[in-house]
Amino acid sequence: MKAADLAENSLTRGCMNIKPYGFALWENTQRALDDKIKEVGVQNAYFPVLIPLSLIAKEADHIDGFATECAVVTHHRLSKNAEGKLAPDPDSELTEPYVVRPTSETIIGESVKNWIQSYRDLPLKLNQWGNVFRWEMRTRVFLRTAEFLWQEGHNVFETADEAREDMKKMLDIYADILENWMAIPVIKGYKTEDEKFPGAVETMTVEAMMQDGKALQSGTSHFLGQTFSKSADIKFQSRDGNIEHAWTTSWGLSTRSIGGLIMTHGDDDGLKVPPKIAQIQVIIIPFLKGDNDDSIVDYCKTLKQNLKSQGVRADVDMRELRAGDKTWDWVKKGVPIRVEVGGREMDAGQVTVTRRDLGKESKTTMSVDEFVAQAQSTLDDIQSNMFETAKKSVMDRIHDVDAIDAARTFFAGNGNGFVRMDKTLWGTNEFNALCDEFSLSPRCIPLDTPDKVIVGKSY
Repeated sequence: MKAADLAENSLTRGCMNIKPYGFALWENTQRALDDKIKEVGVQNAYFPVLIPLSLIAKEADHIDGFATECAVVTHHRLSKNAEGKLAPDPDSELTEPYVVRPTSETIIGESVKNWIQSYRDLPLKLNQWGNVFRWEMRTRVFLRTAEFLWQEGHNVFETADEAREDMKKMLDIYADILENWMAIPVIKGYKTEDEKFPGAVETMTVEAMMQDGKALQSGTSHFLGQTFSKSADIKFQSRDGNIEHAWTTSWGLSTRSIGGLIMTHGDDDGLKVPPKIAQIQVIIIPFLKGDNDDSIVDYCKTLKQNLKSQGVRADVDMRELRAGDKTWDWVKKGVPIRVEVGGREMDAGQVTVTRRDLGKESKTTMSVDEFVAQAQSTLDDIQSNMFETAKKSVMDRIHDVDAIDAARTFFAGNGNGFVRMDKTLWGTNEFNALCDEFSLSPRCIPLDTPDKVIVGKSY
């Protein structure tokens, strides 16, 4: 992250500053996800970051899940104390404290109950792009920070079946973004009872495996039943004239996914960025020696415009640095394709091209016309190769076991990856002892093997 200039620890404890190059990864992910959720009829809205404590307290199970992580605002102004230092004004204590939102089910529920009168107002599908705050004891940039960026969807339905279908549909969208845009293979499944979202009836998850074999929960979708509609009193007149409580879902994906991208694709030379979310897909590096520099720069700028006309995000590195230093900088930043242009290439109408996913072995020289013609297909191939490479790595490290002892042997031997075991073993004393011994957790009950449970270490 430091070498690629993505982010850094903030002066605010537990928080991060996301730098422009890192934020571009989130923006491109956000743009792709926003398009997909709008395709299924979800509209964007916004709700306050401060939530009255009385609203949070309405849903006991929900707040119990976040109580130790909540930041609370108790005063509304500052003043100088007797020592001349700024401090909360003792005369400005709020009559009711506010919680800095850890998630927004409660305040959105209290708002939308006034928007719904009958079944004709349903479904109501809302999404909010914003930030949340949870006091985290052990923070890591992108993976687990006190404040992070995300989207949280909150949908309201007439029937339980519609809500469950929505939960699954939104999870599929997350899997699509992670796999087809970020090239991160995921396992779709249900969370076990003790791992589900506070207040949810069911929680679905997409679990990714990082290169060190640990799991990263990369997106979740929840069937909330009538839990929050009853606490917020979200009612509607049904088709037969009765007054009923609505059925709701919520779902979210955060900047943690950028951490997943880094740990899925990075290598000893730095970052690798999948082309679909790369800020720069092709970086053009002019090798200047002083004799024909202006012509080389013009050649590079023309190449950039030709690539942009093909829909490729390209740029020319015009910094006053040695060409070798520029090259190494873009290796660390993981740009999918690097193009080097010197006097020799210009005179021959050529470019020298290197793919970040394949490294030095892919370095080749070709005509500039040939490169422009095949640039988009090369980017598509890089995207596919990065996903398939990551997927093979994951599949090779999912180990089937038929007993707790076999799982213990695997993890005692510093096993790298997940174990997949019979679901009947989950929740037994032996299973719980195994998890305690090796700091494991049940990651999910996979959709493709519903009689199994995936177990592993996690972030």
